[in-house]
Amino acid sequence: MPILRIDHPSDPRIEAYRHVRDRDLAGREGLFVAEGEVVLRHLVGPLSRFPVDSVLVAESRLGGLETLLRPLNAPVYVASQAVMDTIVGFPIHRGILAMGRRGEGAVLAEVAASPGPDDVILAAVGIGNHDNMGGLFRAAAAFGARAVVLDSTSCDPLYRKAIRVSVGASLIQPFVRLGAHDDMVSVLERAGFACWALTPSGGALLRDAVPTGPTALIVGSEGPGLPQAMLRRCRGIAIPMAAGFDSLNVATAAAIALHHLGG
Repeated sequence: MPILRIDHPSDPRIEAYRHVRDRDLAGREGLFVAEGEVVLRHLVGPLSRFPVDSVLVAESRLGGLETLLRPLNAPVYVASQAVMDTIVGFPIHRGILAMGRRGEGAVLAEVAASPGPDDVILAAVGIGNHDNMGGLFRAAAAFGARAVVLDSTSCDPLYRKAIRVSVGASLIQPFVRLGAHDDMVSVLERAGFACWALTPSGGALLRDAVPTGPTALIVGSEGPGLPQAMLRRCRGIAIPMAAGFDSLNVATAAAIALHHLGG
């Protein structure tokens, strides 16, 4: 664990960390940002799917992280809180950032091969909100989903806010992004998964639905939901709610359904 002191915010060694929020929008050329201790522990832990490129910590946080960081074969940059705040462009209260490298990414054949009868995949269509994306990954990890499958229009699960909301789950949960011309239902069915569409208009109630083999739970964006053409090809599943209310946050709804499937 090479520890390198940063005394000035213009030090070129920490260029990747400069103006973090601006670069959230501009992109990072194959890198992503992990923020906070819990997320860092997932990034450097044994289940991480991504290599660590570097770490930047406030000097007040280094002592509590030395055991965690010691095995790293990546530079650990240490700065005063004031210098770190200037580098990232806002007061970074957690005092911990890291850069991970994206790599090639998984493919469906790897994460869905030879599914067992109890295997569950969470599939997401048109999820454009990073908080929801992070919540979906957190639910998938918490309830043992085998993988997350994203359509081409869904947002990036390795966006800094999505990683933070997922509490690092998007760093350990296998996920696959389909191409623009891939038909999600056909892809999942060919892999051996029955497709359940989570929708308020579903013909079956979740509490009565019993999986009979590998199952893909498909969720859509809040508001529009899943396309009607997709709903007609799937088993529609609804979560019963109080009279006059038919809406849950998509991540909350997915967590309830994944818990049911995992039970």
